[in-house]
Amino acid sequence: MYPDHTPQRSVEVHQPIPIPSPVVHPAPVAPVQPGTVPTVASIVLPDGRVVTGYAIDPARPEPVTAKPAVSRTAVNVALGGVGFLAVCGGLLLLTSFIAALTAFIGQLIILAAVIFGGWIAIQVLGTSGGKGGTTVHIRKATFKRNHFHG
Repeated sequence: MYPDHTPQRSVEVHQPIPIPSPVVHPAPVAPVQPGTVPTVASIVLPDGRVVTGYAIDPARPEPVTAKPAVSRTAVNVALGGVGFLAVCGGLLLLTSFIAALTAFIGQLIILAAVIFGGWIAIQVLGTSGGKGGTTVHIRKATFKRNHFHG
């Protein structure tokens, strides 16, 4: 069981000791009379029969605890806070909308400038060769006392 180089030890085995269960003697059951004897009630039905029985108290519901009244000031403060948050949110959305609209209009202006600039560049640098253009000979013109004479 043990390797050769270890000394053998004696092993002590402990057995569990069961705990005796306590003896329980049931208490004697004695009938107990109610403190008061309920009254017997008899009712005569319209057809002449008599019904006899014990009167039973109707079950009463537990009283409802009244909720504390909420003050009008607290309601007004809460509604005012909700209204203030709604206004702040609306102003934030309006500011964002105005900023987006401004950026959109700026981009439309830049697009129009690019398109118009391209149209002018095509007109000036185009190779149409003089179709329908006006030729002005500047060298023949003379200037005399701020008047142009052709």
